[in-house]
Amino acid sequence: MELAAGSFSGEQFREACAELQQPALAGADWQLLVETSGISIYRLLDQKTGLYEYKVFGVLEDCSPTLLADVYMDLDYRKQWDQYVKERYEQECNGQTVVYWEVKYPFPMSNRDYVYLRQRRDLDMEGRKIHVVLAQSTSVPQLVERSGVIRVKQYKQSLAIESDGKKGSKVFMYYFDNPGGQIPSWLINWAAKNQSRTKQEAQNQRDLIQFSANPNTLQ
Repeated sequence: MELAAGSFSGEQFREACAELQQPALAGADWQLLVETSGISIYRLLDQKTGLYEYKVFGVLEDCSPTLLADVYMDLDYRKQWDQYVKERYEQECNGQTVVYWEVKYPFPMSNRDYVYLRQRRDLDMEGRKIHVVLAQSTSVPQLVERSGVIRVKQYKQSLAIESDGKKGSKVFMYYFDNPGGQIPSWLINWAAKNQSRTKQEAQNQRDLIQFSANPNTLQ
């Protein structure tokens, strides 16, 4: 699942926009995991890994699309509210901007880190202004694997945001990662499901964004 070189295609951006308008859930065994406060979270079992892919649909009230996209892209702000971020920064590698991200895991498990490409486009789709962010794991010689940290080599995410016609944002997000190591898949999936349930009680948009950004984070 690594993106070895180049950037994302126009078709990949259009696919994210299409899901924002019409969720693509037919033809696969997508299961509704959580539905609360205008947000629906679905999951699909990946047969190769035993882990789940996630899709999130819904509306975030009182948060404009531009603000939401800007906050999502702000790596420094992420460090202020996400307690699991140990290190996160951008680096130019071979003419591309690559993100490095190390995630704290509880003892005795090893931390995980990600190296991935990320790209944002603000699109005009027949008069609809849609912000799209795509991310996928990659490999570059400048960011080698670190001792004691497990590199996540299967990571993919897409996010599409547009106005809900009022003050809020209509949102679609896809997410999958395989944290690797010796963590049983049932434990990873349990943690993701358990964390999603806590969002039923979440009262601010930031908590939902945190889950959407990394549902496999263990608490």
